[in-house]
Amino acid sequence: MTRILLIEDEPAIADTLAFALRREGFEVDWRRLARDGEAALPGAALVILDVGLPDDSGFEVLKRIRRQGEVPVLMLTARADEVDRIVGLELGADDYVVKPFSPREVVARVRAILKRTGARVATTAPATALEHDAAARRLRYRGHWLALTPSEYRVLALLASAPGRVFSRAQLLDALGEAAEDSFERVIDSHVKSVRAKLREIAPDDDPIETHRGFGYSLKDGG
Repeated sequence: MTRILLIEDEPAIADTLAFALRREGFEVDWRRLARDGEAALPGAALVILDVGLPDDSGFEVLKRIRRQGEVPVLMLTARADEVDRIVGLELGADDYVVKPFSPREVVARVRAILKRTGARVATTAPATALEHDAAARRLRYRGHWLALTPSEYRVLALLASAPGRVFSRAQLLDALGEAAEDSFERVIDSHVKSVRAKLREIAPDDDPIETHRGFGYSLKDGG
């Protein structure tokens, strides 16, 4: 399913656009803030970006997106000034829509952009959601370095070493250097809970760690 990243701070507009896009078969990932939207950029086929975001200018976000790659961007603005459209297009926007607009028009523009840039999108490999810098003993999730305790780092690093593989609590305890006793296995659950909370701060709607009751934990393949 084609994933559309929608960065828009007004819930009413976002809900309307998300509904229209999902009805046409698109997957919609909605983020209200610039920093959350940029964190969710990997894997998006197209970005719908509002110019007036509460934590940053959409133009500045567009500049950073363009430094990372060529994902298509459709800009939204409440202002009809020609200079805004020119600036956005010169910075690399693929199209521009002025509010208020018809959701059907936006969907049509999204389809037109994807059709026009299809070859480019298809050849742009999405970044890995979780990256491990073993030399520096740190992990990055969706472009953000994680502030992990040594134990949290060891647990997540082991899970990341083999996505899709189920690690038992005893194996995860071995990574911590702890004895594999029942009383200590609860420690793993606590560490996993803490790691999940830190991952959720970056991507609230995603949980890349899977629980396998009676067995242990795994990192989703591709997560």
